[in-house]
Amino acid sequence: MTYNNYEPQVDNGLYWSDDRSVEPIGVYTAKTFGWMALGLLATFAVAFATWASGLWLTVLVQMPMIPFLLAIAEIAVVFFLSARIKNMSIGTARGMFFLYAVLNGLTFSSFFVLYDVASLIIAFGMTALYFGVLAAYGYVTKRDLSNLAPILTSGLIFLVIFWVLSIFLPLSGFEKLVCFIGVAIFMGYTAYDTQKIKQFHQMYGGNPELAGKASILCALQLYLDFINLFLYILRLLGRRSD
Repeated sequence: MTYNNYEPQVDNGLYWSDDRSVEPIGVYTAKTFGWMALGLLATFAVAFATWASGLWLTVLVQMPMIPFLLAIAEIAVVFFLSARIKNMSIGTARGMFFLYAVLNGLTFSSFFVLYDVASLIIAFGMTALYFGVLAAYGYVTKRDLSNLAPILTSGLIFLVIFWVLSIFLPLSGFEKLVCFIGVAIFMGYTAYDTQKIKQFHQMYGGNPELAGKASILCALQLYLDFINLFLYILRLLGRRSD
């Protein structure tokens, strides 16, 4: 399946037509990646500021319940945004997206303590490279990547089960292998989620409000792909601080 030949579609009662007033796919895609990039910038800015100010001691060390509450809040924001995005305004959707990015930044401040700064820079650079290559592939390929969804979902479930079991069982010997699997899975998700931008543009391009909210949802998915890819690469290559 390709997404170059746009046909009139009906989706949830909305008729999409090939209208010259519809935002070009290139512009729509650029805006989506722009929101993703702003989310990443917010996360790393908050992480650095929290570490540099010493606030991380209060947030992550002196109040041990805070990381647990942050994790719950992050999960809640993602599920709420994903489930309710059609019923909220574009402004609310953007606010929820940046709220998640900020909460993530508070958690990520610990990385400046746990890892050597050079390792963080190398991991970020490699993540950007892999992410960029797979995103470009997802955008230009004529192949329908939707058949990857069951494989990627199964892989994601495997990762969740492994990390939960690793809390209770001595599975550290398998950690590097699982990290390689994690890198492969989120590289696949990067291509898959990039192609979904075209699908959403095709479905909602005639409705600016729905198109805008779909763009934020895609930005969140790509943001999560980048973050998880970064985390797995950091686990593989990161050098712990002395």
